[in-house]
Amino acid sequence: MTGARDSSNHPPLLPTAEEDLVNRLRLLRSRRVGIATYRRLLAEYGSPQNALKALPEIASEAGEKGYETCPVGVALAELKAGRAAGARLITEHDPQYPAHLLNISDAPPMLWALGALDLLSRPMIALVGARNASSLGTRMAKKLAGELTDAGYVVVSGLARGIDTAAHIAALSGGTVAVQAGGVDTIYPMENTQLAHDIAQKGLRLSEMPMGMQPQARHFPARNRIISGMAQAVVVVEAAAKSGSLITARNALDQARDVFAVPGHPFDARAAGCNMLLRDGATLVRNAQDVIEALAPSETPLPELDLQPPAERTKPRPMKKIAALHDKILSRLGPAPIAEDQLVRDVSAPAAKVAPVLVDLELDGKIARQPGGLWATIPK
Repeated sequence: MTGARDSSNHPPLLPTAEEDLVNRLRLLRSRRVGIATYRRLLAEYGSPQNALKALPEIASEAGEKGYETCPVGVALAELKAGRAAGARLITEHDPQYPAHLLNISDAPPMLWALGALDLLSRPMIALVGARNASSLGTRMAKKLAGELTDAGYVVVSGLARGIDTAAHIAALSGGTVAVQAGGVDTIYPMENTQLAHDIAQKGLRLSEMPMGMQPQARHFPARNRIISGMAQAVVVVEAAAKSGSLITARNALDQARDVFAVPGHPFDARAAGCNMLLRDGATLVRNAQDVIEALAPSETPLPELDLQPPAERTKPRPMKKIAALHDKILSRLGPAPIAEDQLVRDVSAPAAKVAPVLVDLELDGKIARQPGGLWATIPK
């Protein structure tokens, strides 16, 4: 019997830990499974394997015929590509997963990491700003980043042109993390190719996206929540009135992070966003010492910080109802923005249930959050 089993054409079973990782990756990469849905499925069905088995029936009952989960081969190919690139897949249960990020409601269940993982255990400050930065703004970003790393902080930014680039360069020797909108092995913009390589050698690059994923417009707002979520505070150096930097600042406020802004001349459009933040209560920054002094009382771990993975804090909810709420919200939204509180009234559901579904749909690229708490669908 043993000989017959050894000669079987079936492939050998994966180690338990590896099989679990593959199933978690398959679940997360399956269609119509966002972060909140991923966690609810795990909470309701107990394991990624059971959740994968239940998904086709759930999709069918929600009106989607012929639904198929992410194939095993796709997940294995992603793991192989990541390891070939020298990256490591960190799950929310990994002790190296950044603790502050773990505490936000829509924390990525998994992150691809390329570089110095020890940076994730150090205190972090996000430094973001305009892509078309002024010379003065670039100098300010470099000065702040250098002084913050000298004080022991890791500088987090988004590897974009302008302020992000200046911050990464100045913080490279002291500690910097670049959160990417595409795959961790995909460099964007191309002009930052050398900087990205340097960060992989001396700092750390992170992404929640699959390996090889080219960044798309809808990925950048999702990326921004990770930048702010990892940090104790967000510092905005230059930002237009409507910019990704303001999205990061808004995320920071939603995540109970401190927001700092460098003031600028009222006639400079690149300073409009910072001046708006200051008007609305952000802390004015003249130098890194302003940031360090403001954060001094909170340098010790926050007593209310819940370091349990979000999956363990989420109460299971029936997946049929979640799918129905997805469809109901999409039916009420259109290209014209609508206020979130109005949407809550329209769908006749509690705000606490609507909010995570909106995040799911936003990360899935179906809807977009507009300034002023408004929501609208994204044209196909």
